[in-house]
Amino acid sequence: MSALITILFALSPSFAAEIRQSQSADGIIEFSNQNIPEGNAATSHRQTIIYKTLNNQGDGVIFSDQKPLSGEFEVLRYDCFACNPDSSIDWHTIALNTRDYHNEISQLSAKHNVDPALVRAVIHAESAFRVDARSAKGAQGLMQLMPGTAKDMGVKNAFNAKENIEGGIKYLALMLSTFDQNTRLATAAYNAGPGAVKRYKGIPPYEETEVYVERVAILHQRYRNSAR
Repeated sequence: MSALITILFALSPSFAAEIRQSQSADGIIEFSNQNIPEGNAATSHRQTIIYKTLNNQGDGVIFSDQKPLSGEFEVLRYDCFACNPDSSIDWHTIALNTRDYHNEISQLSAKHNVDPALVRAVIHAESAFRVDARSAKGAQGLMQLMPGTAKDMGVKNAFNAKENIEGGIKYLALMLSTFDQNTRLATAAYNAGPGAVKRYKGIPPYEETEVYVERVAILHQRYRNSAR
């Protein structure tokens, strides 16, 4: 038996005007403050704090940018680490993480023929190496896999580091294969979806995706250099 859950938004006018509704390929209704119709990571760059609560009847969910005055609530954020166009981070000098998950990244990258420096760059960009990272739209784990993508890649537990890394690497390998090993297009597809890259015949003109691709490229080169 499937349960129908009503999703309501109680947002301030300035924020509500930015919310867009879309339906994912697996039929799930999604809401975002970004005009990005598809993608894997599905993260957004505004870092707006959203509070998730049950309605008074207990049969629906309310998402609001106003902190509830009473009752239990869950804090959600739109927070892709490398997707904020207004980020003050210097991506040329930010500290690299060359230690965490070294064995998993090395072994699984070799298994799926993907540059381990690129994998580490994507993990850095997606989650800043937080194994428990969860986006407001449901992307999970180190490589921020959406549930549908995780399932397609054979991932049973997206918060298990090894499973998540392998699922992300497999998806990244698929994007590289789809776009003739063009790293920039593959990372754009990882962020915005392969359909968007094909539709625009290049990197989609989404500000978030454009800065994401640039920052992953910077991190990729830096991780490559660090391995020499």
